[in-house]
Amino acid sequence: MKTKQSFSATRRFGLVAISAIALSSAFMPMSVYSKEFDFTMAVIVSPGDTYSHMSATVADRISKATKGRVSITVSDSLVPPAQVATAVREGRLPMAAPLHTYLAADEPRMGIFNLPGLIENIQDYQTVRNDFWGKDVEKIWSEKWNAKVLAEGAWCRTQLFSKQPIQTLADFNGKRLRVHNPQTASLITALGAKGTPMPTTEIGPALERGVIDGVFISGCVGNGMELWRDAPYVQDWSIGAVTGWAILMNNDVWKKLPVDIQEQISAEMLKIEQETFSGYDKFVQAALDTMKQKGAKLWVASPEDLAQLNQEKYTKAAFDSWYRRAQDVGFDGPAYVKKVSDALGK
Repeated sequence: MKTKQSFSATRRFGLVAISAIALSSAFMPMSVYSKEFDFTMAVIVSPGDTYSHMSATVADRISKATKGRVSITVSDSLVPPAQVATAVREGRLPMAAPLHTYLAADEPRMGIFNLPGLIENIQDYQTVRNDFWGKDVEKIWSEKWNAKVLAEGAWCRTQLFSKQPIQTLADFNGKRLRVHNPQTASLITALGAKGTPMPTTEIGPALERGVIDGVFISGCVGNGMELWRDAPYVQDWSIGAVTGWAILMNNDVWKKLPVDIQEQISAEMLKIEQETFSGYDKFVQAALDTMKQKGAKLWVASPEDLAQLNQEKYTKAAFDSWYRRAQDVGFDGPAYVKKVSDALGK
């Protein structure tokens, strides 16, 4: 009998102790929880841009949103910029923030906003994205890159930084200009310039040594890199004006996450996306104001200038090459462009 009573007392004590531990753990501060998921996210070097500004907040915000259960390390030195999406597809990295336009040669729908005279500002970009394009590329990311889209945004408006003024169509002739998408390359070739692909990290030295005469790049990145020191003329030709980006997670990694963590990540990423678009114009203007204060010579193409630029004799090559790639991929290029035009009411 004594043994039985002793066992019962011990059992009751154990249950009370377990209950006390469970109760106290419910009130533990967030910092004592151990992380359950540790991810690395590859990003592209883009000093001063909305892209770098927002991607830098991801680690802290997701950690807080998941109560410390998810840890993310953001790095810009893991893989070359054009390979960050491929690294996610192949499972070499769980997360990345690629630029759509770097993939446009393989998947032209990723570069629809770089076609001349079509999507000319961030408002156009959002209109087309909300109408149909966002759902299209979400499917493309999933099927071709095995990736889940967590958030989207856009680099600051593209400017043309140059050593000498490029403010007429004739000024393009003979210039060596860094470009980051095939549509812009085709357009400036038709204008007599030579397009030169080049990683962001090489732009500054190339301008300084005279390897290139100018560069199409995010105005915010150009300001952050102080490109106006060697290329003081900053022109807005509305060429490839908007460059979209996305934050991705490998599909297989995403599917293994508990539903509550998926929901927490999705909700926080939506906030990041909304903040990116709502603050876009102010962010762009701040960079322009800074450059002007530093002595950069800002110039914006007039409607008349753009009408001349967007003549078929200059734009045809860009559209024709895009249509050919569309045919290779397996969709109707002209019909897709019309869909964009219809969404914009053009």
